[in-house]
Amino acid sequence: MKILLVEDSATLRHAMRNYIIEAGHEPLIARSGEEALQMLENTPVDMIIMDVEMPGLNGFETTRLIREWLGGHWIPIIFVTGLNEDESYREGIEAGGDDYLIKPVSFMIIKAKIRAMERIAEMRDQLNQLNTELEALSQLDSLTQIYNRRTFNDLAEQQWALAKRHQLPISALMIDVDHFKLFNDHYGHPAGDSCLKKISQAIKSCLHRSADLFGRYGGEEFIVLLPETDTQGALHVAQSINQAIEALNLRHDVSPSSHLVTASIGGATCVRTTGHSLEELIKSADRALYKVKRSGRNRALIDEVVTHKTLLIADETGENSRHFSSLLQQHFNILHCDSPEECLELALELRPDMILIDTGMASAASHLLCLSLAEHQRTGGIPLAIMADPAAIPTYPQDNPWGIRLVLDRQQSGPTILNKISQLIG
Repeated sequence: MKILLVEDSATLRHAMRNYIIEAGHEPLIARSGEEALQMLENTPVDMIIMDVEMPGLNGFETTRLIREWLGGHWIPIIFVTGLNEDESYREGIEAGGDDYLIKPVSFMIIKAKIRAMERIAEMRDQLNQLNTELEALSQLDSLTQIYNRRTFNDLAEQQWALAKRHQLPISALMIDVDHFKLFNDHYGHPAGDSCLKKISQAIKSCLHRSADLFGRYGGEEFIVLLPETDTQGALHVAQSINQAIEALNLRHDVSPSSHLVTASIGGATCVRTTGHSLEELIKSADRALYKVKRSGRNRALIDEVVTHKTLLIADETGENSRHFSSLLQQHFNILHCDSPEECLELALELRPDMILIDTGMASAASHLLCLSLAEHQRTGGIPLAIMADPAAIPTYPQDNPWGIRLVLDRQQSGPTILNKISQLIG
């Protein structure tokens, strides 16, 4: 250890210095409290042996200043004094000392005290190391050893703040393993775990900058944040991830889309962060992922974050979906689904700004979808609209049990429909 000896007496300095050397440690010498403080600014030490009676700053005053300066970093301090009084002991401990020796000090005693403090310091270092390891483990997903969702979100918020401060582009990728439930059911959970670990390593191999963040967002879904990355850069990374996963050559004999394990990637880029949020960026990437999965999977799509609000149109036949999309697509980001189950799933996951439901899904005989949307905590605040003739819902707008806020008639003009929707969601 490096042991700082603070002693104003030349005779005692010489003797104590030899004791420290004989005990197998390296002595550093300070002749006063002021000199000790100056040394500690630039020289790390493992222990301090402090004389109490010194001109200028005495040992107690010097120790108080050392403890204040070191903050949470603890090093053992042993006082050496000629005062053998209870009050002196009390003052020394309150000043921050850890042990107290009375002069004259023999070699055996000082050697034993140094060894005792050394053991305490070793235990402190071991505890600090364990705490560091535990903190690291708490940040990682136990299976893949990449950031878990909580840690990813915390670090991503920091990167978002930097992008906002410096007005830099930032992109996010949502990566979903295609038909992973079928893989798990067919090959078993151990094979599924092995698959996810290999995929996480493949994704990691495509991220080459220290600022890039990579986390497991849940189940078979991963997320990547790419600071200082525009749309083209995000697409390049996403396509390299697609290729790296397919290059693993993991068999997926029960996949409807490929004989190998593949992934769908939806991304979003925010060029101007002012007026937007990290949640909005991730939400946009989620919507892009949905589009990829609807269009065949195993590819990447990157959208730009825009101020358009999102409409989810639920229509089993597709007729109303096509009609209202043609009227509204220039003003809104539009998503489509063709079953009540998919509508509820997308609404819970993406939380659109408004949901337009075909009258067939929202009829009095089968209003479970509307009730489910209205009653769920995540979707209860989303306005619901029915695409139908108003006469189809006689109780609208009073006393309807479905939470319906608006009826859109196909016979109405585009500007009228747009005005009605805008009045509800802005």
